Amino acid sequence: MKRILLIQVCAFFVLVSKCQQRPHYTQYILNNYILNPALSGIENYTDVKLSVRDQWVGLNGAPKTCYFSIHGPIGKKDYKTTATSYNIPGENPRGKSYWEDYSASDPHHGIGLSVISDKTGLYQHFTADVSYAYHIGISPRTNISAGFSAGFAEISYDRSKATPEDPNDPAIGNSNENIHRIVPDLNAGIWLYSAEYFLGLSAQQVIPEKVDFGIQNTGFKLIPHYFVTAGYRFLLNDDINAIPSVMVKYIPDAPTKTQFDINLKLQYQDKLWAGGSYRLQDGYAAMVGVNINNSLNVGYSYDLTKTKLNTVSHGTHEIVLGFLLGNRYDDSCPRNVW
Repeated sequence: MKRILLIQVCAFFVLVSKCQQRPHYTQYILNNYILNPALSGIENYTDVKLSVRDQWVGLNGAPKTCYFSIHGPIGKKDYKTTATSYNIPGENPRGKSYWEDYSASDPHHGIGLSVISDKTGLYQHFTADVSYAYHIGISPRTNISAGFSAGFAEISYDRSKATPEDPNDPAIGNSNENIHRIVPDLNAGIWLYSAEYFLGLSAQQVIPEKVDFGIQNTGFKLIPHYFVTAGYRFLLNDDINAIPSVMVKYIPDAPTKTQFDINLKLQYQDKLWAGGSYRLQDGYAAMVGVNINNSLNVGYSYDLTKTKLNTVSHGTHEIVLGFLLGNRYDDSCPRNVW
């Protein structure tokens, strides 16, 4: 048996059994749906996002995350924006008149789909989930929604690229095949929102499923991840808005159980935006983006860690591309539109 390979396999599962098992997103403010299924159908349009995250560039086997998400409303008849919605043709929907005329949306449903691939070294965590949420007004200017998503997770090890290779090694068996396990995936969340603010609570990987590859000492348990996100939109003037936000992540069995992210996004008429982020005890990030038109936007972020990894990596790049399907101007309500 190749002891080196077995040690590598065991070391990985010791790591994932006690640390973060779901990917991190610097630009979560652009797509809170990826953390909380309660946002399903929050917009009047169908919101599509594609993202690629290349973490710790220059470090061999560093995490690489890609995702696709899509969600939209069912039975939503009003045309009001939220604190994180995008621009449409016409007057600036973030001006004083927008805030003065805002009212809570009528009850409606939302559905969505997310597909996430998170790869570290020879290991990959792939999830596919379908989501549902229900939105209801609880005051003249405030909505609340609750939702869940369910699907499956596939956790695999690409032994065809293992070094050294040995098809007779009982630790990995036939080197031309992958080791993989499929387990159920369940997530849930609540989202409170109005024109000015949002506050969310969500749980990912709710089912504490045991994963066993059949290799000695490589069994581990998928553990729940909890998220609290909150933000507030400040009107600096009729053209410039500021959205400070915070994300608190709690992972019960991780060495650092609680993680804090603090963000600030400044935007000009929802056309251009820039921002910064600080993750406690980890590092910093700069973000910039542009809303090309009412159907297309793109955001980019660059992370720089202050840990010892900065001696072997060249930072982290993340790109988010957004498509807003059906985001049309409504002549009957020129100021409360998506």
